[in-house]
Amino acid sequence: MEGPPNRPAIGVSGLRKSYGDKVVLDGVDLTVAEGTIFSLLGPNGAGKTTIVKILSTLIPADAGELRVAGHDVARSPDAVRAAIGVTGQFSAVDDLLTGEENLVLMADLHHLGRAEGRRRVAALLDRFDLVDAAKKTAGTYSGGMRRRLDLAMTLVGDPRVIFLDEPTTGLDPRSRRAMWQIIRELVAGGVTIFLTTQYLEEADELADRIAVLDGGRIVADGTADELKRRVPGAHVRLRFADPAALESAARLIGTADRGDEPLTLRVPSDGGVRSLRVLLSLLDQESIDVDELTVHTPDLDEVFLALTGHHSTEVSR
Repeated sequence: MEGPPNRPAIGVSGLRKSYGDKVVLDGVDLTVAEGTIFSLLGPNGAGKTTIVKILSTLIPADAGELRVAGHDVARSPDAVRAAIGVTGQFSAVDDLLTGEENLVLMADLHHLGRAEGRRRVAALLDRFDLVDAAKKTAGTYSGGMRRRLDLAMTLVGDPRVIFLDEPTTGLDPRSRRAMWQIIRELVAGGVTIFLTTQYLEEADELADRIAVLDGGRIVADGTADELKRRVPGAHVRLRFADPAALESAARLIGTADRGDEPLTLRVPSDGGVRSLRVLLSLLDQESIDVDELTVHTPDLDEVFLALTGHHSTEVSR
């Protein structure tokens, strides 16, 4: 399942797409490393689903160089389709078939031999905790079971890259966390995940890297921590053992404010290792002891608002 080292699972350069006079994607560049989870965030109409459709060969790009699993999307669409799986926001499960029959149908569509198909179906039913429900029609499944079955159907073809379009929409917290664990296990096995989600905590919890799409362009790209450090409001909270130490530190650090709690100071900081070293070295030089240090950074909701001007509740397709 793993490809050559250091080769991106997905590479996009100069992606453009318009519908008439409306520019949807305006020069998008992004890279997704193999065996990682990449999350794409953006407000309504930002173009997230359009990117997924283009990368999964469902619609053509107007311009740009696009490679998925080592294959050129425009020149080798069949090779791309053979290497990917797509799980959309709305389940592809057939409610009239049993869970097992849905998986067998996918095995037949992938032209697996009878023995290999049955072996893979049995393994997936076990992996997704659907053995007891295998003979029941999918229409009787709960939301969480349907999402697990839908993802299991995607895995029948043993894809190297999986596009997950809002995979936990409508799930209760327990089912959502169960899906998160499945996603982590897939990545641990070498699969690459391209995730769009309307839940910022989901991207924060899962993604190795996050890109924010707004106005047809990538306006930010990095780890969750890197994005949080770009937004004002990050600070270090220092707690001291006595008022004398607090006063000495306040005089030494001109930018510090008194904290909400007794004997604490708030020091503006990006929370990075280098900044912390400088701060602690400054205090140490003056023999000022700190009882407790905590780093506070904005959450992804604040990041999203600062970068796009939209509230996170508007994050969707």
